[in-house]
Amino acid sequence: MKITKINLYQVSLPMKEGSYSWSNQSFEAFDSTVVQIETDEGIYGVGEICPLGPAYLPAFAEGARAGIATMAPGLIGQDPRQIGAINVLMDKLLKGHPYVKSAVDIACHDIFGKVTGQPVCNLLGGRLQDEVRLFKVVSRSEPEAMVEKLIDYQEQGFKQFQMKVGADPDVDIERIRKVVAELKPGNRLAADANCGWYQHDAVRVVSAVSDLSLYIEQPCETYEECRVVRDHSPHPMILDECMDSLQAVMRGHRERAMDAINLKISRMGGLTKSRIIRDVCTSLGIVMTIEDTWGGEIADAAIAHLAHSTPREYHFQSSAFHEYATHPIAEGGPVIKDGFMSMSHKPGLGVEPNWDLLGAPIASITV
Repeated sequence: MKITKINLYQVSLPMKEGSYSWSNQSFEAFDSTVVQIETDEGIYGVGEICPLGPAYLPAFAEGARAGIATMAPGLIGQDPRQIGAINVLMDKLLKGHPYVKSAVDIACHDIFGKVTGQPVCNLLGGRLQDEVRLFKVVSRSEPEAMVEKLIDYQEQGFKQFQMKVGADPDVDIERIRKVVAELKPGNRLAADANCGWYQHDAVRVVSAVSDLSLYIEQPCETYEECRVVRDHSPHPMILDECMDSLQAVMRGHRERAMDAINLKISRMGGLTKSRIIRDVCTSLGIVMTIEDTWGGEIADAAIAHLAHSTPREYHFQSSAFHEYATHPIAEGGPVIKDGFMSMSHKPGLGVEPNWDLLGAPIASITV
C-alpha cells in the first residue's frame, strides 16, 4: 500500500453559544484543517488539526496547512501503515512544528485501522473503558453568566467542569467563589487560567480561594511560575500548556510540580507520540485529561480512541468539542450521553467526513 494523494480541506467551526472565551482571548469560530490521505488500494484516512486561534500555542491554522503541504511531497509513495516510519520521515521533512504532523499521523491510524478491521483504540492498546468521562467548559464571562452555564450543564448530566479564568484576578476570585457555590456534591471543578495570570496575581487568587475544593490548572505561562504557585496553593494542580514533551512531563513528575496533566494530541504531534506519553504517565501514576486544542467530529474521534484505550484510573476526563459547534463536519463522531462519550467499534476512526460541507480541497498533493 502506498500514499498516492494528500488532500487538504479548510472548514470554519462557529460556536453555538456565540463565542468561546478564555484568559484574554475570545473567538466566535475556529479555523480547522481536515487531511485526507488516499492510497493506491482505494482506502483513505482522515485527520484533523484545529489550533485554538493564532496566539494560544505556537500553532496557527494557516501554519498547519502550509506545513502539511511542505511535507506532503515527501510522503507520497510511502506506506501509511508504517506509522512509526511515517513519523520519523515527517520529523526529517519538517523540523519541529508537531501540530503540523498530528492530522497526518491520525489519518494514518485511520487507514491502518480500516486495513486491519480494527477501531483505532485497539491499535492504541485496546478498549479499556467503554465510556469516556467528559468535562464541560464554562467559558469566561461575567460571574453570574458562568453560574447559569454551570447550573445548565449540571442539569444535562455533566459532573466535571473546567471554568475559564485568567483575566482580572479580583473578578476571577468572584467567578470562582460563585461557581463553586453552585457545584453539586461529588462534582469536580477546575479553574483554568490558560497561562493568563502573572505569578503574583496567581498566588493572590489561590490564597483567596484556599478554603474551596477545586483544581487549579496552568495558572501562569511558564513551568517555573506554575511551580511557585503550587507551593502557595492547597489545591491539586493540573499542568497543561507547559507539558509539551515527554521531557517536560518527566521533569514535572520528578519535581512534584503537578497532580495531573492535560495531554493534547496535536501539541505532541499526533496519536503515536501521545500514546508514548500516555503510557509513561500510567507507569508513573500521573492522571491525565486527554483532549486536543479544538476540532470537530474527526478530532474528537481521535481523542475518544486514545481515551478508550487508557485505564480509567489514570483518565481524569476528556473533551468533545463538536458539541460546541453549530454544524457537524463528519458522521459517526462520539456519542455523548450523561456526561460521557463513546465511539463505535467501526474500523479506523469510525467517522465519515461531510464532503458536501467541506467542499473542494484547497490543496491536493500527488506524485
